[in-house]
Order: sequence, then structure tokens, then C-alpha cells
Amino acid sequence: MKQITQTGLTVEKAISEALEKLQVTREEVKITVIQEEKKGFFGFGAKKAEIEVTVIEKTTFSEQKTSPEPAADILESPVTTLEEEKKEEVPALSNEKAIQETKNYILSIAKDMKIDDLSITHEKRGNKKVNFYLESEKVAMLIGKRGQTLNSLQQLAQLVANKYSNQFMMIQLDAENYRERRQETLEQLADRMADKAIRTGGRVQFEPMPSYERKVIHQTLSRRLDIDTYSEGKDPNRYLVIEPHK
Repeated sequence: MKQITQTGLTVEKAISEALEKLQVTREEVKITVIQEEKKGFFGFGAKKAEIEVTVIEKTTFSEQKTSPEPAADILESPVTTLEEEKKEEVPALSNEKAIQETKNYILSIAKDMKIDDLSITHEKRGNKKVNFYLESEKVAMLIGKRGQTLNSLQQLAQLVANKYSNQFMMIQLDAENYRERRQETLEQLADRMADKAIRTGGRVQFEPMPSYERKVIHQTLSRRLDIDTYSEGKDPNRYLVIEPHK
């Protein structure tokens, strides 16, 4: 029995490559999808499709005559997926399951980044919010320039958590108190930019920021009556503007 495992950018491309290697047609094989392709998110988590292709053995006339039913069974539904075979094995959703799966996912991303010493702890904040704390000798890689990598990982973690939870969960990732240090930096930057707007008499524009960072600046400047703040643009390029109050 001929059988090979094949990867490809998509399931169809993997099937085509496998059929070419085996020199058979699609009707002559049984195809099992081990893993469908994943495009990833912000460059993380992308995976190729992986399939298993088995050539269906041809029976002789006498075998078909004496045992036609097995031959019919072999030819029936030649393409299957592991998802179909494991429908009855789908685990129940829970917050604890979501937390563990989120940790596993972050660890897998770190491994892809050649970070092997990552440790993750978590803290529940009420029923819906969970903070994850990351520690590693290579923590700077996890944070990235101005927290861009950490923000991307946080969005991924949010998606994974809510895939396995039984209620909506808010996820926050932090590494070496980066969030606290970043908030202090944003508060100082907000005051400097507001002073600049008053000094020049014109609008001052920030670089694009995630919504929660814009919120920090809005809150920091809410006590000032001499300026107005508002956001422009669309995510992920939405930015904050300060203007003197008229």
C-alpha cells in the first residue's frame, strides 16, 4: 500500500503535489487532511497544509465477485478530514480550558521565534479578564518596538482564549511591567504634546496607536480645559489629535 504525507501552501496544492509524486488520479486515492493551512496573524502562527494520501489498492475480478461490499466501502467517500473523524471528541468549553490553550499558543509562538525559556503566569481579574505575565531572557523580542510585537501577541491571545471559553474574555499580556512603563511614558508624552499645541497655536498629531493607548492619552488630558483631543483615521492606523480649545 502506497502512502505519503505531503505539505503545501493550501490543501489543494498539497493534494496536487502528492498526486504528481504518486502518478495517480484523485479517484485512485484516499485523502486525509491532517491540518488545513493557516494564514496567521501579524506574521505569527502561519502554517502550511498537511495531508496524508493513500493509494487505493485495486482488487481482482474474483475478489470483487466474492466480496463486493468491502471494495464499495473503500471507494466511498475517498476524501475525509480529521475534524470529521473527531467530531465526538470536541472538548467542552471553559475558562480554565481557554487559559491553558492561550498559554500553549503563546509558548508555540515563542518557540517559532527561537525563544525557549519563556515562562507564563496568569492572574484573573474578575470573571472575564485575565492578565498573562511573560518572562524570558529574550523579553525584548516579545515586546518589540514600542510594544508592537506584544500588542500583536495580545490580539492573537484574545482570539485563542475566546475560541475555548464559555463566555467572552478580555486578555492582557505584559512583559517585565512594560504596560505600566508604557502608560507612564504616554502620560508624559500627552502633557508635552498638549503644551506644544498651546505654544504653537495649532493641531498636534500623534503616531497611530492601539485604542487602549489612545484612551490613556484622552484620560490624561481630560483634566485640561485649554485643549481638545479627538481621534482620526481607521484602525490600525487610527491616531490622536490635540488642538487648542476655541
